Amino acid sequence: MSTHTQILYQIIYSTKNRERTLTKENRKRLFAYMYETLQNKKCHLYRINGVGDHLHIVTHLHPMQALAPLVKDLKLSATDLIKSERLFPHFTGWQVGYAAFTYAYAAKDNLIEYVKNQEEHHKKVSYEEELKALLKEHGVEYDEKYLFEFYD
Repeated sequence: MSTHTQILYQIIYSTKNRERTLTKENRKRLFAYMYETLQNKKCHLYRINGVGDHLHIVTHLHPMQALAPLVKDLKLSATDLIKSERLFPHFTGWQVGYAAFTYAYAAKDNLIEYVKNQEEHHKKVSYEEELKALLKEHGVEYDEKYLFEFYD
């Protein structure tokens, strides 16, 4: 029997120290590049979007891809692009970790709409509030003192 999967992920991560360095005018270039990266890894991207300090990726992972190395590759390749094309002059890097949640395939359309409307969403809710709510919704325990820890 061949391998068949449908694991829908929402992956979220922030810029280093949650600095608002991802300016709107160059985000589309970054997102297009990340789409290519995912495509090269045989993952299906449903939606990518973000605001100045973080981004959301809705994707299906190819069965040969593990989540942690994939996120690492996305961050490294995006950093290379940002530096080589000078997309975001004040960008200093990505946060050390990430959040990732799985969803039923039936939730795909709602999830895509949620990610699509990030700018509107973040007029009312901060990244910190959003992440805490998602962690709670998905039953992920965390220690608040380490949740938004800054690293040098």
